[in-house]
Amino acid sequence: MQKIDKELDARGLVCPLPILRTKQSLAGMTSGQTLKIVATDPGSMIDFQVFAEQTGNELLSLSQTVDEFIFILKKR
Repeated sequence: MQKIDKELDARGLVCPLPILRTKQSLAGMTSGQTLKIVATDPGSMIDFQVFAEQTGNELLSLSQTVDEFIFILKKR
């Protein structure tokens, strides 16, 4: 199981707020730490994949439950 250093609740937020809150959270973390994000915006599936590619942060996992999307990012 992946160690999670910080969690971000982005439920109820729509684009671009989940990404903006993620950027803020990552800014306070050190390289190699992991951030778990829980979102409800369906667009976040693509948004987080693109965000990881553009920023160099590693998207360790993405999963979906009935009404939530869960992402785990590793800070570069």
